[in-house]
Order: sequence, then structure tokens, then C-alpha cells
Amino acid sequence: MSEKQKDDIELTETEKAWDEEADDLKVKSVGWKELYLKEDWWAIWLSLGLIFVAYAFFLAGGSIKWIAVHPARWSNLSQVGADLGKHAIQYIAQFIMWLIVFTASLKVMGIKPKEFIPSFIFVYICSILIFIVGAWEHAHHYNLEPPLIALALGMLIANLVGLPRWMDAGFRVEYYIKVGIILLGATLPLTLIIWAGPVAIGQASIVAVSTFLVIFFVGRKMGLDRRLCATLGAGGAVCGVS
Repeated sequence: MSEKQKDDIELTETEKAWDEEADDLKVKSVGWKELYLKEDWWAIWLSLGLIFVAYAFFLAGGSIKWIAVHPARWSNLSQVGADLGKHAIQYIAQFIMWLIVFTASLKVMGIKPKEFIPSFIFVYICSILIFIVGAWEHAHHYNLEPPLIALALGMLIANLVGLPRWMDAGFRVEYYIKVGIILLGATLPLTLIIWAGPVAIGQASIVAVSTFLVIFFVGRKMGLDRRLCATLGAGGAVCGVS
């Protein structure tokens, strides 16, 4: 029996809905199954679920702000240690929350938890370290913004060290960005849009559309996947303009 035949036997029904091309998992047209097989839809479901949970806490007089923890501004390493120790439970809770929702959704989409979980742990720890560097009081002076640090770190790891191929399961760039974009949009109140007036809305629309088009076409010129370019363009348009 050939290796390809063995691989086909090991595939689950859900996994068979996916093709691997250029390191991207692309789902075939499977009708209504796309509602739970495509990460586009899962980004919507997860975001809406989190919004409903936040609203439920709000109605009960509470908030989920407790779990939205991030590194505080610091000037020396002792402050970093103190801050991490003070909010350790919050970081653990935040990690567990994202681990559960992402692992469960990706399992449905055919990604094996035993491959995703170790990779996600690595991604989460790196993310916290990157945000810690970005929270340094002199970071702005040296342009040490978290996105730039993440980009530089990724390039160094990819070109100098390298990572096992199975860790790709945790590098769900588009998935994370899509969830982030939806949640960011949920923070924009309609009253603010109305208050801004037509001139401000028009200006923001022009800048947003221009930003999207520039990022999209530059990405395509660089050979990036069309969907990734669209995701990056939307993220840049929404986050940058906001």
C-alpha cells in the first residue's frame, strides 16, 4: 500500500473536505457544511458567542474585562515580574479560554488537537513576550511596536532556526485576524458614527477603502494568497483607520 493510500485511510470525513495547497488549508464546496467547516464562519460564530457572553455579563451587572488582561507599562524587569505575578490567574484564564474555543473549532475543521495545542502554547507565550517588550516605556522611541517585533521574530525563527512542520497547526494567521477584526468592529458604537457626521464618515471611508486596496494589491504583487491579502487589507483598513 502506498503512502498516499495510507494517508487517505487516516483522514476523517471532515478532513477530506480540505485540500492542502501552498501551506493553506482550503475547504472544498460542501454546501451547508461550510457553516462549520470554514474558518470564515467559525470566526463569526466565535466572535458572536463572545459578544453574547459579554452582553450576558453586562445584563447581570458584571463584565468580562477581568479576562482582557495585557502587560502593563514598565521601565525595569522587576516591574514586569510583579505585573505578571499580580495578574497570573487572569493570564491563565485568558489562555485557557482561547485554547478551548480555538481547539474545539479547529478540531471540527479537521485540525488535530495534539498538534494544535503545543503550537498554540508556543504562539501564546511568544505573544505575551512581544507585548511585554511593546509595553516598555522606551519602546515607542525605538519604534518597537508589537506587530514589528512579531514580524522580526517570525523572520528570525523561520530563517535561522525553523520549526517542525506540525506546528503549522497553531499558526492560524487568517483565523486569528478574522476573529480580531470582528471583535474590533463590535467595539464601534453606532451612536459614534451618527455623531461623527457625513463628512467624517466620508473621510474615514475613503481612507479605509484606499488602505484596503493598497494592502491587497501589494500583497498580491508579493505573491500572497488572495484571501490572505483580503484579510490583511480589511485588518489594516479597520485597525489603521480606527
